[in-house]
Amino acid sequence: MFIGKRGFTTVASAAKRFSQPERVNALKRIPSWSYDTQRDAIKRTYLFSNFVEAWKWMNRVADVAEANDHHPEWFNVYNKVEVTLTTHSCQGLSENDISLAKQ
Repeated sequence: MFIGKRGFTTVASAAKRFSQPERVNALKRIPSWSYDTQRDAIKRTYLFSNFVEAWKWMNRVADVAEANDHHPEWFNVYNKVEVTLTTHSCQGLSENDISLAKQ
């Protein structure tokens, strides 16, 4: 398996969806994120001082996501950014999501 710059599985080798025990262990590594059972995804809300700071942060995350070919789902209103991570290629949570969440 080829691993990208920051521990992400590249498109050339598809990410593996976590089994239930793997998911439980992985979620322990990102305690500030919540697990969405309906989507097999993780979620977190970030608050910033204003819209500009929120947008700057989103731009930094976008650069990391693009470099690793793993992109968040997100929603932004003024100073709030809601982020959802799941791996669409395996239809659930994978190490790619945990790696991006930890950054």
